[in-house]
Amino acid sequence: MLRDIILKNRSYRGFNEERNVTTDELFSLVDDARVTGSAANRQPLKYYISNDSMEVEEILKHTKWAGALPELHLPKPGTHPKAFVIMLQDKDIQPNTQAVLIDVGIAAQTILLSATEKGLGGLMIRNFGPEPLSALLGLPDNLTPVMVIALGEPAETVTLVDIPKDGNINYYRDENGTHFVPKRRLEDIVLLKK
Repeated sequence: MLRDIILKNRSYRGFNEERNVTTDELFSLVDDARVTGSAANRQPLKYYISNDSMEVEEILKHTKWAGALPELHLPKPGTHPKAFVIMLQDKDIQPNTQAVLIDVGIAAQTILLSATEKGLGGLMIRNFGPEPLSALLGLPDNLTPVMVIALGEPAETVTLVDIPKDGNINYYRDENGTHFVPKRRLEDIVLLKK
């Protein structure tokens, strides 16, 4: 079952705007992240959650999506996310951003796996302006956004494919809008002692 959830958990850039994400669902996602491992058990992450449609649209304006497909201007109208979880570094707990990124990876993946189990999908976003986003949210000086996670019910198909012989790892879309993500083969990443 875990393998099924892992395979279904993709980076979605289009969502069903008819399916709301509830506050209870957002709290549940953060609660799952809260109990995961943390470097030195410092637990430096805080979370700003939003499913208010007007605020979600304002947060969306501060993010950039699909850098490899700038011509598509994603997400397209009618496929915007329904919620955001914004991961924040509490600098009073851990001032070292590099150390915090260990926790960010663990917690973000946990949030997305939990979302997948609930029939949702998401997108981890690191392409955003921390200062303008902090101002929008009215964050205190000790809290800095380090990851934005867009959430909603997926409204697109994402397919994994092997990396082609030319080694191109860029994701792409076909004429039907199917999103293809090249992945390295297992035998190309596992080293065995000879």
